[in-house]
Amino acid sequence: MINLKTRLAIAGGGIGGLVLALQCHKHGIDCTVFEAVEKLEPLGVGINLLPHSVRILAGLGLLEDLKSLGVETAELAYFNKHGQAIWREPRGIAAGYDYPQISIHRGELHFLLLRHAVERLGAERIRTGHAIKRFDAGGDRAHAVFENRRTGAEVAEVDADLIVAADGIHSTVRALLYPGEGPPRYSGRVLWRGACVWPPFLTGRSMMQAGHANQKAVIYPISRKVFEETGNNLTNWIMELAVPGDTPPRQDWSKVVDKSVFAGPFAGWKWDWLDVPALIEAGGTAYEYPMCDRDPLPRWSFGRVTLLGDAAHPMYPIGSNGASQAILDTESLAAALTGERDVPAALARYEAERREATAKIVLANRGNGPDQVMQLAEERAPDGFRTDVYEAISRAELEEISARYKQTAGFAKAQVNARQ
Repeated sequence: MINLKTRLAIAGGGIGGLVLALQCHKHGIDCTVFEAVEKLEPLGVGINLLPHSVRILAGLGLLEDLKSLGVETAELAYFNKHGQAIWREPRGIAAGYDYPQISIHRGELHFLLLRHAVERLGAERIRTGHAIKRFDAGGDRAHAVFENRRTGAEVAEVDADLIVAADGIHSTVRALLYPGEGPPRYSGRVLWRGACVWPPFLTGRSMMQAGHANQKAVIYPISRKVFEETGNNLTNWIMELAVPGDTPPRQDWSKVVDKSVFAGPFAGWKWDWLDVPALIEAGGTAYEYPMCDRDPLPRWSFGRVTLLGDAAHPMYPIGSNGASQAILDTESLAAALTGERDVPAALARYEAERREATAKIVLANRGNGPDQVMQLAEERAPDGFRTDVYEAISRAELEEISARYKQTAGFAKAQVNARQ
């Protein structure tokens, strides 16, 4: 077992962990990333980066790469189950932000971050096959032991000024800090996700959602390269249904399923601008994910260990906020570490800035966040609109829902454009 010393030990080499590593490089903070899996793969499907997180990534020199890989989202559009428009609003640059909203394949984003982390920090600073097993963070230095989960062997002992747990919703560190918490909190809804090459719809750069709280489709393009090469979009789709029950076992998350498991309720969703059943049929492999979160915590930091991203505040994938909030965490923590006199003061500042703010988003997403406009339409006009949505929901009410969520999540235009 090797012995290592580093100022910052980052447990988790996902999006949050790698962005934090890039922040550390920018600010001259010595760090090492420890990732549990032995070989990183470009996994997942679509992910959204809101303008406030893109601002941070731009500050790390990643904007042009992001724009070359992903799609600059032009609008967010909500529809009822009949395909009638509820609310459409411009997004990113089209809405007057200084930074775009970018839809991108999660694997492409992850490997972009990994490439830059290796180039800037050195390959020896990204250690795969290192899962955190136990730690002691109560003294003047933190001490952690990492293991190889495949073999069970302890592979490294690490001394650090600070351990940052960016190890996701199933965080080992969080479980050690809160041993009685148990599994993630299941929403009663399941997502099925896939991607396929599909003709552009609406603006060609639209993110659309249709349905209501118990049945929803979310569809958007995620690859600039595919569009430039084919004239069609690599289109990410998510189908969501209410499925009562308990939290599924961890090994069942992201399992491959036959589309017949979920396609039936969407069979009639054929509109003149989009054929959802045909999209599902064309959509390649379907992956199943339970929609889960965890309750907000009373504290993230204990001695010289703290939580970040989904380890700290896992939230429902509503409002396109999960990855963006992890990225905001990295900026806050890096600024605190460089601006405060010692680690305890830095962690106190980090939590003051981020814990309550993210707790509000977790709770807002449980109330369906901005997606609640679809449920309002379902409740007030289940058979659809005779003329338009304003029969059931006033424009002022729709605008207020949209504006309130942006403010809660920290990406109101004035909030983003005021920070450079």
